[in-house]
Amino acid sequence: MQQQISVITLGINDLDRSRHFYQRGFGWVPVFENADISFYQMNGFVLGTWLKDALLDDMQRPEGDGPSAFSLAHNVADGHQVGELMDRLIAAGGKMLRPADAPPYGGLRGYVADPDGHAWEIAWNPAWAIDANGHVRFGV
Repeated sequence: MQQQISVITLGINDLDRSRHFYQRGFGWVPVFENADISFYQMNGFVLGTWLKDALLDDMQRPEGDGPSAFSLAHNVADGHQVGELMDRLIAAGGKMLRPADAPPYGGLRGYVADPDGHAWEIAWNPAWAIDANGHVRFGV
């Protein structure tokens, strides 16, 4: 089986607030949206932000039966971009979870939550190359 992720969908409470965060913070533009969902074309997959109640209904999953701790990550090409992007995300409605600092394995990382509490790690890892299309390659 091919190792791939096709779509990541985040349950949200307010589509306008979420769209503001992703457009103003990351600079991403939806490729499709309606009254319940926005889709963003990423490098090799699609990110969806869907009204939480509609997503739970679609999954037939009860509220509170969710995943344990997790984060999404956005890697940048060099260290100074970590703080700059975190500042933009906070100005667009995000919440600081952890200021940028150097982890034991090197590089730089910090965490910002989107308006619905989804954690985003903003990171620079000098061992992980990012190509012109934004694809990252695991490196040690």
